[in-house]
Amino acid sequence: MRGTGGVEVLHIGDHPDPRPKAGELLVRVRATAVNRADLLQRRGKYPPPEGASEILGLEMAGEVEAAGPGCEGWNPGDRVCALLPGGGYAQKAAVPAGVAMRIPDRLSYEEAAAIPEAFLTAYHNLFSLGGLLPGMTVLVHAGGSGVGTAAIQLVREAGAVSLVTAGSPAKIDRCRELGARAGWNYRQGPFAPWVTEQTGGRGVDLVLDFVGAPYFGQNLSSLATDGKLIVIGAMGGGVADRVDLLDLLFRRLQILASSIRSLDTARKTDLTKRFAGFALPRFADGRLAPVIDSVYDWTQVASAHLRMESNANVGKIVLRIGG
Repeated sequence: MRGTGGVEVLHIGDHPDPRPKAGELLVRVRATAVNRADLLQRRGKYPPPEGASEILGLEMAGEVEAAGPGCEGWNPGDRVCALLPGGGYAQKAAVPAGVAMRIPDRLSYEEAAAIPEAFLTAYHNLFSLGGLLPGMTVLVHAGGSGVGTAAIQLVREAGAVSLVTAGSPAKIDRCRELGARAGWNYRQGPFAPWVTEQTGGRGVDLVLDFVGAPYFGQNLSSLATDGKLIVIGAMGGGVADRVDLLDLLFRRLQILASSIRSLDTARKTDLTKRFAGFALPRFADGRLAPVIDSVYDWTQVASAHLRMESNANVGKIVLRIGG
C-alpha cells in the first residue's frame, strides 16, 4: 500500500522475499482471499501485529518451495493452505509449519485459499469458545459472508441447528441450501421477535455476531438461559449503550470475544490441529466446501475490495496470485 485510504493506495510492487526461520515453510502463493480486516488495514484502522508483514492478506494457498529445520514431513511441492498474520497478497510467504494444512486433492488453490480465515474463525468461536454440541441452536449473523457460510456448515456437521440473518432473499436462500433452518432479512426490521418465534420462546444457545453495538440488545434478548454471545466483529459500531447486569445474572449469560489474528503461534498451531482433524476429512469427501463468490486476478485487487465493500458477495472473494 502507498499509505492508507481507498483502493487507490493498492498497487503491485517489489518486496524482498521472506526468509523462513527454523520451523517455517517457504510457500509459493497461488491464491489468497479478501477479508474485512484487509479493508480496515487499508484504511489505517487495523495495523498488523508486531513482527507481521505489512503486506495485506490473512490467508493463502500454494506449494512448499522449501522446508526449514524442524519441518519434518514437509517436502517441496506439497500443497498447503494456512492462516497468516499478514503477507498473503504476495507471491511468497513464510509460514510456521504448525499452522499449515495439506490441501485435499479435490480442491483447487482458489478453493483452498477460501478456507483458512473463514473456517478457522468459525470453528474457534463455535467450538473452542461456544462449546457447540449436537442439538444446540445457533444464530449466525451475516450468514452470507465467508465466516457465515463456513459457520452454517460447521453447525450442520456438528448436529446442531443454525438460524441466520442476511440482507437479501437470495442470500437467505443460499444459507438454507448450506444447512440453515431459516433466515431473517435484517432489512425487514428487528430480528429478536423472529428468533423468539423460531425457538418457541426458548432462545438460542449461541449468537455469532459481526455487527456489534446495533445488535447488542437484541442479541442478549435472543439468548436462552446459559446462552453465549460471541462477538467477532463490530462493523456497526463498538460501543453498546446499556447492559442489564441483572439479566445476565438471572439468565447466566456469557459475553465472549475473540481475534484469531493476534493469537500466538502455539495457540494457532493447536487450533489448526483440532480444526484439521475435524474438517479436512470432510473437505476431502465433500461434506464441507468453501463457498466462493468470485475470483479476481491480483491485478484486479481494487475491484475485489470494492465488491466486498458493497456487501454484494455471498461467500469468499478470492485473488489469484500471478507468477
